[in-house]
Amino acid sequence: MNNKSNIIMRALQPEWIKDINVTNEPFNLFGRVVPQFQNGSWSYEEILFDESRETCFPEDRLNWNDYIGQENKALFLAYDGQACVGQIRLIRDWTRFGYIENIATIQAYRRSGVGKMLLDQAEAWAKDKQLIGLSLEAQDDNLAACRFYAKHGFVLGGVDTLKQSGNANIDATLYWYKIFG
Repeated sequence: MNNKSNIIMRALQPEWIKDINVTNEPFNLFGRVVPQFQNGSWSYEEILFDESRETCFPEDRLNWNDYIGQENKALFLAYDGQACVGQIRLIRDWTRFGYIENIATIQAYRRSGVGKMLLDQAEAWAKDKQLIGLSLEAQDDNLAACRFYAKHGFVLGGVDTLKQSGNANIDATLYWYKIFG
């Protein structure tokens, strides 16, 4: 288990649809990103919470067949043997970015390199489509995810303070970008 060399990436096929939501496991919220816009660019500081809490996204209920064999969207699953351990879901955005709708790994495979493998798969897909980069959004209270994106070459490019108005725990939606050089 947790050996990157055993991980195989697969583009979604009908027989693997059952595995998509397997990767939607709880994650820990232990801090917040506080963005600042100065001199035409974004920066941020991190604030750790006094107490962490666990959360989980609601299960996605999409027409998964829409992601099979399509030119403008894709879903890739990471497998270790027969076990689905991660996923990344992408669409071709009108801005010429590959927009990452979702990226997730099961708890036992976090910090093992599977997330980077998923990002690498997304980058290869986007470059194949001649897109200019990757983009995604994260909530400001998901410090682990924000650290992960920054570690892998994403930069903060924008903030929306209204998108999550219905969620008292989230102050801002953060927009992260990786522009291909």
